[in-house]
Amino acid sequence: MTTIIRATGAHDLLAIVPTLAGFIPERSIVCVAFRGTRSAGVLRHDLPRRAAERQAVVSAIVGTLCRMPGVDAVVPIAYTDATFGATGRFPERALLSLLVRRIEQAGFVVRDALCHGVDAWGSLLDPATPANGHPVAMIDESGALSRVPGDARSLGGVADSGRLPTPDDATSRSIAEHLARFDDLERGEAALAELGAEADPVELVEALLEGEPGDQPERRIAWFLHLARRPGIRDAMMLQFGFGPVVGETALDDAFETAAVAERTGETVDQVVRRRHADDPGETVSDLLARLLLGQTTIKPDGDRVRRALDAVRWAAAHAPDGHRGPPLCVAAWLAWALGMGSAAGALLEQAISAEPGLPMAGLLASFIGSGALPEWAFSGPGSDVSDR
Repeated sequence: MTTIIRATGAHDLLAIVPTLAGFIPERSIVCVAFRGTRSAGVLRHDLPRRAAERQAVVSAIVGTLCRMPGVDAVVPIAYTDATFGATGRFPERALLSLLVRRIEQAGFVVRDALCHGVDAWGSLLDPATPANGHPVAMIDESGALSRVPGDARSLGGVADSGRLPTPDDATSRSIAEHLARFDDLERGEAALAELGAEADPVELVEALLEGEPGDQPERRIAWFLHLARRPGIRDAMMLQFGFGPVVGETALDDAFETAAVAERTGETVDQVVRRRHADDPGETVSDLLARLLLGQTTIKPDGDRVRRALDAVRWAAAHAPDGHRGPPLCVAAWLAWALGMGSAAGALLEQAISAEPGLPMAGLLASFIGSGALPEWAFSGPGSDVSDR
């Protein structure tokens, strides 16, 4: 169900932006996009630290807005750790002025242009904005907040999803012990028997989406970490987190079939995929799954599943022993990217590369996400998610 929260003034809009975005903006340039009178999405970029960076950020924002179907109006908002009171100047005036000009040149209506500083807020387009800004208390006391759902008020900053929870030492030790059993051929069979139905990766993924991450059995987390080191299974689980068990099972079957062919023919998995494509230029199952992984489709993943998965996988990565942390961090980075949280994805990938410098998946994702690529589903019409760079 969609919750509609009507903003009657600039301070009301500032009050509900965290709810619209799903995080509390910090050092950000945020654009609330509208289709008519309803919000259509929220774009976020890091606030440029140097004047030379403004042009690139503005161009990226305008380019993204042009790809969002039906968007006709925008409110850009600069969130800064600067103050109005210290200098009596409007913080980020140059950036907002440039952005307003470029957005209007692209054919969009700019309904307002706001700055939220540490001590005050103001409107670039309102000549009545005091030199010291309006008090932040106007936002904190906005009547719009009374209509925000209770579970939407406990939000973290944009970087929070890029951080790992603080691990519990006892839990980490238990997970490491279970992992050692799975890696031991002699003890592995008994360990798998204890998993029961969850030995199946499809069942495992669905179980990981249930309840709170900290309530997950250590054995379940260890099995996920064990499987995440196998690229085909890792990718299948990643897709299942986003698109459901049918896609997960299809991806798993395709991975097993491709691996079996490679073993039988002496080819690599990549060689098998390329040969199949050469033999049949039409789209194969592998091609479809690859497009889902790369976001080259307007089919949207289930946002609620992805958010729950991100919490579970971050928790698993935080408790993973050395040598097992890189793959879950890659999975978490893809999940964050699927939600449009590019900054969080980048932070998770940095941790993956630091944990395992030679991990191929981390390098591939860093190159892809670092290029500024956004999933096509971010532009698939009503309900588009946050785009965060």
